[in-house]
Amino acid sequence: MQLNSKNYKEYLKGISVVEVSGESCANCLTLMPILNKLVSKRTDCNLHHIEAAEDTMDLIMKYEIESVPQILILYNDTLEERCRGFQPEEILEIWLDKKISDVKAKYNL
Repeated sequence: MQLNSKNYKEYLKGISVVEVSGESCANCLTLMPILNKLVSKRTDCNLHHIEAAEDTMDLIMKYEIESVPQILILYNDTLEERCRGFQPEEILEIWLDKKISDVKAKYNL
Protein backbone atom coordinates (compact mmCIF):
# COMPACT_ATOMS: atom_id res chain seq x y z
CA MET A 1 0.00 0.00 0.00
CA GLN A 2 1.32 3.42 -0.98
CA LEU A 3 1.15 5.65 2.10
CA ASN A 4 0.74 9.39 2.07
CA SER A 5 0.03 12.13 4.58
CA LYS A 6 -3.72 11.60 4.38
CA ASN A 7 -4.06 7.80 4.57
CA TYR A 8 -1.18 6.53 6.71
CA LYS A 9 -3.08 6.38 10.03
CA GLU A 10 -5.77 4.26 8.40
CA TYR A 11 -3.29 1.60 7.22
CA LEU A 12 -0.67 1.46 9.96
CA LYS A 13 -2.41 -1.04 12.22
CA GLY A 14 -0.57 -3.90 13.90
CA ILE A 15 2.94 -4.65 12.67
CA SER A 16 3.86 -2.82 9.49
CA VAL A 17 6.98 -3.03 7.36
CA VAL A 18 7.38 0.27 5.56
CA GLU A 19 9.76 0.69 2.67
CA VAL A 20 10.82 4.30 2.11
CA SER A 21 12.32 5.05 -1.27
CA GLY A 22 13.05 7.76 -3.77
CA GLU A 23 11.98 7.82 -7.39
CA SER A 24 15.48 7.87 -8.89
CA CYS A 25 17.16 5.61 -6.31
CA ALA A 26 18.62 2.48 -7.94
CA ASN A 27 19.03 0.66 -4.62
CA CYS A 28 15.40 1.42 -3.78
CA LEU A 29 14.22 -0.12 -7.04
CA THR A 30 16.36 -3.21 -6.40
CA LEU A 31 15.17 -3.56 -2.81
CA MET A 32 11.44 -3.30 -3.53
CA PRO A 33 10.89 -6.76 -5.10
CA ILE A 34 13.12 -8.43 -2.49
CA LEU A 35 11.16 -6.90 0.36
CA ASN A 36 7.88 -7.75 -1.37
CA LYS A 37 8.95 -11.39 -1.64
CA LEU A 38 10.02 -11.64 2.00
CA VAL A 39 6.98 -9.94 3.50
CA SER A 40 4.50 -11.78 1.24
CA LYS A 41 5.59 -15.04 2.94
CA ARG A 42 4.53 -13.66 6.32
CA THR A 43 1.10 -13.43 7.91
CA ASP A 44 2.14 -11.34 10.92
CA CYS A 45 2.77 -8.00 9.19
CA ASN A 46 1.77 -5.80 6.28
CA LEU A 47 4.00 -4.13 3.72
CA HIS A 48 3.59 -0.44 2.92
CA HIS A 49 5.52 2.05 0.84
CA ILE A 50 6.36 5.72 1.24
CA GLU A 51 7.77 7.51 -1.78
CA ALA A 52 9.97 10.40 -0.66
CA ALA A 53 8.21 13.29 -2.40
CA GLU A 54 6.74 16.67 -1.68
CA ASP A 55 3.36 15.25 -0.64
CA THR A 56 4.95 12.88 1.91
CA MET A 57 7.38 15.32 3.53
CA ASP A 58 5.53 15.30 6.85
CA LEU A 59 5.94 11.48 7.01
CA ILE A 60 9.61 11.76 6.03
CA MET A 61 10.14 14.22 8.89
CA LYS A 62 7.96 12.23 11.34
CA TYR A 63 10.08 9.10 10.86
CA GLU A 64 13.35 11.09 10.57
CA ILE A 65 14.25 9.78 7.12
CA GLU A 66 17.58 11.25 6.05
CA SER A 67 18.45 8.81 3.26
CA VAL A 68 16.81 6.13 1.14
CA PRO A 69 16.23 3.27 0.98
CA GLN A 70 15.07 2.68 4.52
CA ILE A 71 12.91 -0.02 5.99
CA LEU A 72 10.85 0.82 9.05
CA ILE A 73 9.10 -1.60 11.33
CA LEU A 74 6.17 0.04 13.07
CA TYR A 75 3.58 -1.12 15.52
CA ASN A 76 0.39 0.93 15.29
CA ASP A 77 2.31 3.88 13.82
CA THR A 78 5.05 3.73 16.49
CA LEU A 79 8.52 3.31 15.05
CA GLU A 80 10.15 0.23 16.56
CA GLU A 81 13.09 -0.55 14.23
CA ARG A 82 14.87 0.85 11.19
CA CYS A 83 17.28 -0.48 8.57
CA ARG A 84 19.17 1.99 6.39
CA GLY A 85 20.48 1.23 2.92
CA PHE A 86 20.30 -1.76 0.65
CA GLN A 87 20.71 -5.20 2.25
CA PRO A 88 21.11 -8.57 0.50
CA GLU A 89 18.05 -10.81 0.67
CA GLU A 90 19.56 -13.30 3.14
CA ILE A 91 20.61 -10.56 5.58
CA LEU A 92 17.31 -8.74 5.22
CA GLU A 93 15.34 -11.92 5.93
CA ILE A 94 17.30 -12.56 9.14
CA TRP A 95 16.88 -8.92 10.19
CA LEU A 96 13.11 -8.96 9.52
CA ASP A 97 12.63 -12.23 11.42
CA LYS A 98 14.50 -10.92 14.46
CA LYS A 99 12.98 -7.45 14.58
CA ILE A 100 9.40 -8.61 13.99
CA SER A 101 9.90 -11.25 16.66
CA ASP A 102 11.15 -8.54 19.05
CA VAL A 103 8.06 -6.39 18.38
CA LYS A 104 5.76 -9.37 18.93
CA ALA A 105 7.46 -10.11 22.25
CA LYS A 106 7.36 -6.48 23.36
CA TYR A 107 3.61 -6.24 22.77
CA ASN A 108 2.75 -9.85 23.72
CA LEU A 109 1.40 -10.62 20.25
